[in-house]
Amino acid sequence: MKYSRSWLIPLLLIIVALALPSIIHNPYYLHLFIMVFLNAILGMGFSIIYSTGLITLGLSAFWGVGAYASALLVMRWGLSYWFAMPAAALIAGMIGLFFGSFIIRYPGVGFVVFTLLICFVIEKMFSYVKIFGGWGGIIGIPSPNSVPIPFWGVLEFSGKIPYYYLSLCLLLLTVIFFCGLYSSRIGRAWRAISLDSRLAEAVGVYIYGYRLAAFVIASVISGLAGSFYAHYNGTINPATFGILKSIHIQIYAILGGLASYILGPITGSAIFTLLPEFLQISPAIEPYITGFTLILIVIFLPNGFAGLMQMILHKLFERGEKIGTGYIN
Repeated sequence: MKYSRSWLIPLLLIIVALALPSIIHNPYYLHLFIMVFLNAILGMGFSIIYSTGLITLGLSAFWGVGAYASALLVMRWGLSYWFAMPAAALIAGMIGLFFGSFIIRYPGVGFVVFTLLICFVIEKMFSYVKIFGGWGGIIGIPSPNSVPIPFWGVLEFSGKIPYYYLSLCLLLLTVIFFCGLYSSRIGRAWRAISLDSRLAEAVGVYIYGYRLAAFVIASVISGLAGSFYAHYNGTINPATFGILKSIHIQIYAILGGLASYILGPITGSAIFTLLPEFLQISPAIEPYITGFTLILIVIFLPNGFAGLMQMILHKLFERGEKIGTGYIN
């Protein structure tokens, strides 16, 4: 009973997400939800690294690697988007493996500084290397190739709705993949490392290997999201993948709740992506209002919005059980 009940809320959310384009017809609002899904994927990448006791400031760089790699594979080498997307994610993962094999050895502040340097170096590479288009970036990136669907027709990526469902599909696949990881032996090892790395090492957990695996997986997921973003946006430039975006990725996880590795980034992404839009009283004062609101959230909700939601649902289910068993008249 508890197992089936635990899936009730996610199932309802998926149904609402699938029906949303038939309810909201404004393309701009659909764009906001697309960005919520992408930011949630990036936030989950940060959380998977945090689950091993590390904090990164470099995920936006691998987001950029995926975006630039996918754009170049399609525009210069004529590869189909559906092959370029996994190839771009693989390239991001290989670069993550290269850098991670060195910087994983320096946990703590050292790791934060090294990931910051990686972000800075990759952003500058995009800016100065000719093949990446310089500061102007790459424009005219084509949309994903049309997809024939049996008994329905051909799916063309000519509006927001196809991109909405593709981003939702990427988010759901990421959630399923991460749920499997966290419930496996790998996830249990990550949690053990996060609680006490020395104790985990003493009982035989290979800390270096597990942390490197988390870093590579986060790089692959970020590259996948970057590939989607490049072909959805149609243009990319180095400033999009700078340190500010890495800070935002941290905020997605922190606002949602660092203890909730999946629900936290999704909740935090929704808040941080939608809140500035709803508070646009004036472009001059909107950042201050948003920042003040975020400070209040961090102070009064230390476990994030995901922790608040879990507490509310727990109280509701607890009350429902008491009603069902006759404890409340």
